[in-house]
Amino acid sequence: MVLTKTATNDESVCTMFGSRYVRTTLPKYEIGENSIPKDAAFQIIKDELMLDGNPRLNLASFVTTWMEPECDKLIMDSINKNYVDMDEYPVTTEFQNRCVNIIARLFNAPLKESETAVGVGTVGSSEAIMLAGLAFKRKWQNRRKAEGKPYDKPNIVTGANVQVCWEKFARYFEVELKEVKLSEGYYVMDPDKAAEMVDENTICVAAILGSTLNGEFEDVKRLNDLLVKKNEETGWNTPIHVDAASGGFIAPFIYPELEWDFRLPLVKSINVSGHKYGLVYAGIGWVVWRASEDLPEELIFHINYLGSDQPTFTLNFSKGSSQIIAQYYQLIRLGFEGYKNVMENCIENMVILKEGIDKTERFNIVSKDQGVPVVAFSLKDHSFHNEFEISEMLRRFGWIVPAYTMPADAQHITVLRVVIREDFSRTLAERLVVDIVKVLHELDTLPSKISKKMGIEGIADNVKEKKMEKEVLMEVIVGWRKFVKDRKKMNGVC
Repeated sequence: MVLTKTATNDESVCTMFGSRYVRTTLPKYEIGENSIPKDAAFQIIKDELMLDGNPRLNLASFVTTWMEPECDKLIMDSINKNYVDMDEYPVTTEFQNRCVNIIARLFNAPLKESETAVGVGTVGSSEAIMLAGLAFKRKWQNRRKAEGKPYDKPNIVTGANVQVCWEKFARYFEVELKEVKLSEGYYVMDPDKAAEMVDENTICVAAILGSTLNGEFEDVKRLNDLLVKKNEETGWNTPIHVDAASGGFIAPFIYPELEWDFRLPLVKSINVSGHKYGLVYAGIGWVVWRASEDLPEELIFHINYLGSDQPTFTLNFSKGSSQIIAQYYQLIRLGFEGYKNVMENCIENMVILKEGIDKTERFNIVSKDQGVPVVAFSLKDHSFHNEFEISEMLRRFGWIVPAYTMPADAQHITVLRVVIREDFSRTLAERLVVDIVKVLHELDTLPSKISKKMGIEGIADNVKEKKMEKEVLMEVIVGWRKFVKDRKKMNGVC
């Protein structure tokens, strides 16, 4: 009789989950000594990624999470192209130039029919804002030098509701950030207060078309009119930059009569995020200037070591071409009609969600009807539970809905915010309302976590009698933040 001996150490006869690689701990913070099979590496990473949230249900983000399969294929076909190699990839460079010209004309840049727009693609609005800010700073410095005046104390005026990239610009490039404080019920920059804060050292005033906090558009027209008058009185020539990261691809299609762009004479540059309502995956932004004289020539570098003379004005060098190609795809695929349809759908789904939340009679709606399709809402009664608890409990249903406090002078207001993107359908809006109602009913049956977690058991009776309501609410917010932070530490989350 012939006996067959099975080789138990042959990895080829094992399934992936029967191999030694799934029961061996791999080093996480230093490189391993040995290689592992490609399928093992793939499966290990794929398994751990299952613990991430679902991007489609991430209602905290403005960033696009769905594109058509045809565009996905174009992205994968060009993923190995380095955009900076313009001489090697001239068609990709031409696509970027076309995008810049399309966007500049969409924003009503004063261009003649054959005139080329001034702008550049970036990795997002953060880089775009850095570039625009540098242009303003350099122009202001050049003017002050020519006038024989000090140029060492530049400042920029914004609202306290600006995105953190403005704070980064101010800190990284040594520009004083002068913020217009918010107030309860008014969560965007007041143009009158902004104009009052302008002085001879102000390099520009930044207006937000679509506040991150509640989606509201700031009144750029009012700001322009106030600064025109002030410039005539002082001779300062203070310009405006419009941060249209979220609203730049909404206003032209939904609010075409709204004057916020280059139709206003003091608007010198505009940034917009292609990866938000430009409908492209993360990694693309744009900044366009009114005219070539608004971008100082000395900020543009010319290189020739990649094959030809190439002008470049970016903070980085190498970057992928995929998102530029994807943006061009969306612009020619959708056209004005397609973008208008998408934005109208977003607005309609926002209204459905807003009405559903309003019908619960438990929330105040903080967002506005005109603006980015966002629903921001706050609890009417904070006696027993708060927005952070609702946010935490909604995660059990898969929803990622952020809770956060407003900036300075309105920090006692806490809100939940839902961003309505292209892939957020009416069905999902209705389902989210159902799940919010479930969470509210469950919280109603639970004892107050606020007093329990923070050790202020008497908040509902004794503390309220001794402190003003805002003080109590701030104590609740600070305590809950500490609780959430401590939990993250215990979970090893950075």
